[in-house]
Amino acid sequence: MTQVHTELLPAPTVLDVEASGFGRHSYPIEVGYVLPDGKTYCTLIRPEPGWTHWDPEAEHLHHISREAAINKGRSASEVAQWLNEHLRGQTVYTDGWANDYSWVGALFDVADLSPGFRLENLHALLQEGEADRWHDMKQQVRQEIGGPRHRASTDARVLQLTLMRLRGQRGPDGPKGPAGDCAY
Repeated sequence: MTQVHTELLPAPTVLDVEASGFGRHSYPIEVGYVLPDGKTYCTLIRPEPGWTHWDPEAEHLHHISREAAINKGRSASEVAQWLNEHLRGQTVYTDGWANDYSWVGALFDVADLSPGFRLENLHALLQEGEADRWHDMKQQVRQEIGGPRHRASTDARVLQLTLMRLRGQRGPDGPKGPAGDCAY
């Protein structure tokens, strides 16, 4: 039986990170988030001099070239300050907690700053039975908002809307799909 939430819970702020690869030497190249009102924000991150690892499989997944990150990205320091300015004091959720946590950590470490927000696992918000339906619902939401574009702010929006749909709630009415996505 489907569990129905008896109270309306606010949409959480959700963050997603795209990276140079998978594993130990990878680093963030794009960060995006969606706020409780549905507005999305994202930016490319210019690789730091010591950030040299590049995995063609990761590029195939997110379609961000190293050259695009270098030429159109903002410095790690600027991005870390920007995240703190916009997310300060919030609990921010991600579904790839282990990876996203380490990539956010790498970003803030190189910027010599501490996050002014708390990063938590989105799955901690799921109630019994919702985790079983997560994957199918996420695929449905992704198709509804415009297909397979795998970028940070689009992915954050998909995650937020998936959670809201599992709760039996409508998602926020912020920009949807590419209109609210990174433009570069």
